[in-house]
Amino acid sequence: MKNKKRTEFDTLGSKKIEIDRLWGAQTQRSLENFKIGIEKMPFEIIKSIGLQKKAAAQANLHFKIIDKKIASAIISACNKIIKLQLIREFPLSVWQTGSGTQTNMNANEVISNYATKILGGKIGTKKPVHPNDHVNLSQSSNDTFPTVMHIAINELSDTKLIPALDNLISELKTKIKKYKKIIRIGRTHMQDATPLTLGQQFSGYLFQINNCKKRLLEAKKELSFLAQGGTAVGTGINAPKKFDKIFCKYLSKLTKNKYYPSPNKFEAISSHDSLVNFSGSLNSIAVALLKISNDLRLLSSGPRAGLNELTIPTNEPGSSIMPGKTNPTQIEALSMVCNQVIGNNLTVTISGSQGHFELNTYKPVIAYNIIQSANLLSDSIKSFTSKCLKGVKPNKKVIEQNLNNSLMLITALNNHIGYDKSATIAKKAFKENLSLKQAALKLKLIDEKKFNQLINPKKMI
Repeated sequence: MKNKKRTEFDTLGSKKIEIDRLWGAQTQRSLENFKIGIEKMPFEIIKSIGLQKKAAAQANLHFKIIDKKIASAIISACNKIIKLQLIREFPLSVWQTGSGTQTNMNANEVISNYATKILGGKIGTKKPVHPNDHVNLSQSSNDTFPTVMHIAINELSDTKLIPALDNLISELKTKIKKYKKIIRIGRTHMQDATPLTLGQQFSGYLFQINNCKKRLLEAKKELSFLAQGGTAVGTGINAPKKFDKIFCKYLSKLTKNKYYPSPNKFEAISSHDSLVNFSGSLNSIAVALLKISNDLRLLSSGPRAGLNELTIPTNEPGSSIMPGKTNPTQIEALSMVCNQVIGNNLTVTISGSQGHFELNTYKPVIAYNIIQSANLLSDSIKSFTSKCLKGVKPNKKVIEQNLNNSLMLITALNNHIGYDKSATIAKKAFKENLSLKQAALKLKLIDEKKFNQLINPKKMI
């Protein structure tokens, strides 16, 4: 079987294809012409193109422009694709035509051959199911692929990214409650500052992530509007009137999301601002997570030559040469993911700016980078939350020691003896290695009773 081949034809002529493969001549040409990299079209795209082709077949049947038996066979093939049971039939590289035409035709050919087989025809003949005339009916790659991009990214957000964020939010809430009474010294400019509670610190992280989720959900709303029905350039040529509305009705029934026709198909095909915006929301998540992870990395540094105010779980040996070492591996993995997402966002931004006239031809790279970012963020957040954040514990002894030794507690005296005199006390304490109280009493700038009354971390938060 492996060496046996059949001959299929497209408008350029014939192509030899392995007999057990369902794709056709155009897919084969793409395989031969674009041997670039190892990145294949993500399975999220493949699953979503199954959803798109199924909804399109249902819409065509609605308008009675396709035979019922042919539509039924197409839908059966689509169901296989949606379940990823035909994933091996989608071998194409991300690095192909910028409209995603070759992936669209890959789907059209696979569905055509599978449906043809169902109806008793011979694979490769395009009879009775033609990839263009039947599977691609009322569609163009130019409106199909952006529709698929929106579906894939929307569904991925629902199934992976948002649940991961919700889990992180839940754990941060737990930390806030647990740490609300633990007072630690604050730090600004990497220098000692006035106190706050550890719970307050984590509340900042929670607010960051909550805002990130809000931005994501807001950006996600735009993905509900689809290019489908615009066909080649946005005019809707070769598609029935109101095809877009009927398509969205059927697609909405196939997913948990509600989809709508884009109010302007020219914009939906020629630009991808909504996806650039969505990528920006992923970028903001990455930026927030980098800030949080860096804080935890620094606060857990040590254990004896660093801050050591927090301890993190030991998941594996930390060093190949230094015994007993614990490294912030989950934090490092999360940070690397964040860096990748930030880089991906730049790629998406540049690609989004390159729409020329009626078509943006950077669709596959936009889809690939956003899908990679969403998957990486989902997985790393899940891993970080369960294997690091949940196990983070305060080192109360060190926290208390650092708090009591801090010179910045002197800030509480500003309103009583003035900024300059308070600074004099702090500088003397630092220079002579004294406590603030010792320095204040030596300088006779405040009495002990008043000092004890004012320099109280509990009253400073």
